[in-house]
Amino acid sequence: MSMIRLSYMEKYSKDSSIPGIIKKVLPAVVSIVVSKMLPVFEAPFGGPQDPLNPNTPLMVPKGKKKIDVGGGSGFIVDPSGIILTNRHVVNDPSAEYVVILGDDEKYPAHVLARDPIHDVAIIKIDKENLPVIELGDSSLLELGQTAIAIGNALGTFRNTVSVGVVSGLAREISAGDTTNNTITKLRGLVQTDAAINPGNSGGPLIDVKGEAIGINTAMVFFAENIGFALPINNARRDLDDLKQYGRLRLPFLGIRYVLLDKEAQERFKLAIDHGAFVVAEKNPQSQSSAVVSGSAAHQAGVQEGDIILEVQGIKICAKCPLEDILQKQKIGENLDLKIFRDGKEIMLKVRLDERK
Repeated sequence: MSMIRLSYMEKYSKDSSIPGIIKKVLPAVVSIVVSKMLPVFEAPFGGPQDPLNPNTPLMVPKGKKKIDVGGGSGFIVDPSGIILTNRHVVNDPSAEYVVILGDDEKYPAHVLARDPIHDVAIIKIDKENLPVIELGDSSLLELGQTAIAIGNALGTFRNTVSVGVVSGLAREISAGDTTNNTITKLRGLVQTDAAINPGNSGGPLIDVKGEAIGINTAMVFFAENIGFALPINNARRDLDDLKQYGRLRLPFLGIRYVLLDKEAQERFKLAIDHGAFVVAEKNPQSQSSAVVSGSAAHQAGVQEGDIILEVQGIKICAKCPLEDILQKQKIGENLDLKIFRDGKEIMLKVRLDERK
């Protein structure tokens, strides 16, 4: 009993500033409402019957109506109305988005950028002098440190707060996007046992300094105390790109490849089981080449059948795939590629290009 009490007192002492931190950051946390113009139907009294169900009135169209179809959370990162959220919250180009501030004021929002690699979106409202949440440094996260998740839980309970710890780093999950019925693989995620519920998506994951260390993005259904957040450094890079270039700049090497493992090695009858195997898609409807003509890889001399082993001395493997390595490099930078070709290792230098 004494050990349990001591552990609790130590935790309470360490986290006693949490109420003050929450009070500080809450004004910058927002709710996002997603609405669309959808057809409305009615069954007029005495109207025609459904021919397939004789005792059922036939539903007839009655124009269109703006209907709320979803929602999420976000947080203000610039006093001019710049807000971070998840891409999947605002991914429907035909929808309208309204931001609700802490004082219940509502403002239409427009999407400035959607990151197709990371589940990050940047939106803006026309409002000045807003409170903000400062961004932390997710590269400094440690297991066990306090994590505070804030958001619009279940799409109804605004400013819901849950406290936990960082319980995992560099996690990988496959997340579904209901707006276009696609599955996106998200890597490098922060795992937390702070409760993340539907509607929390896009809200901040906060540390004890009141800085955002992540963007709440996913939960695991049928499991308790397992939630995930995007590391805030991914969003910081997007914000910097938007500020400097007016758009997101995504690195582009210009190859199609298969990430090798034992199974892929046997399938392609290769000498090694790791790296990025440069190979064209075997699709009768697609004439895509393994190396895009005129791309950075093409100009550097990368060929179909090459296996890229390393980029800048970083070994390509399942836990560190090529696309993750490229995301951390600067566009325009000269990169060293270690290539396995015809039984030998060779070095090529490539200037990283921007995806057009």
